[in-house]
Amino acid sequence: MTTTSDFEGMGALVTGGASGIGAAVATMLLARGARVAVLDRETAGAPEGVLAVKADVTDDDAVREAVDRAAAELGTLHTVVSNAGVGSIGTVEDNADDEWTRVLDINVLGMVRTARHALPHLRRAAAARPGAVSITQTCSIAATAGLPQRALYSASKGAVLSLTLAMAADHVREGIRVNCVNPGTADTPWIGRLLGQADDPAAERAALNARQPLGRLVSADEVAAAIVYLASPAAASVTGTALAVDGGMQGLRLRPAGS
Repeated sequence: MTTTSDFEGMGALVTGGASGIGAAVATMLLARGARVAVLDRETAGAPEGVLAVKADVTDDDAVREAVDRAAAELGTLHTVVSNAGVGSIGTVEDNADDEWTRVLDINVLGMVRTARHALPHLRRAAAARPGAVSITQTCSIAATAGLPQRALYSASKGAVLSLTLAMAADHVREGIRVNCVNPGTADTPWIGRLLGQADDPAAERAALNARQPLGRLVSADEVAAAIVYLASPAAASVTGTALAVDGGMQGLRLRPAGS
């Protein structure tokens, strides 16, 4: 892991930061000099050295209090990584309306609430440190590629992609960059739980490996590295961008092995 200090003096907030990709992001930000707060429903797995704040992104008052506390205790807020989210399996026939409402509330409105309450802090930071202020959102390859049995999840991540572009346009002149990362299937506890629901978890994991041209799942650290780049001052000219970390799923069309 890099030990550069390009985030020195910067405050960062990571939602869903107590496990998986979020925890990997928080760890990398700490290693690069940031002061980091993690917002999560359960904070037991938060990396050592972060400010761990318990909050649910579906609760607007809790998000506002958590964001304000993070900004106050970190001293400032330069970057927000909006990573909290949940998965869903099935076609449009398989999930009832209340499940659609639940997933969209977490995956889309959770990002809206986080950004809404972070923006006043980010504007103040942008005035003092141009190019260093950003929102980076965890999207998915499901936003741009049709995946089977992922109707609800794909719809939520398609909304995140469009939201990212709209936010980038809205806030570019305020000095706030907005981007997203589109992971392929990442080897995280979240995927482990989905595999646990399959009739044959080993066969399902093999199928997920096979559908990525690299032949394996993406690691949480690989996704985190892309997020941290987009959040960093090195990406000062990058906004309105969706960066795929997907093992080639979106762009590559390989011949069958041996052909």
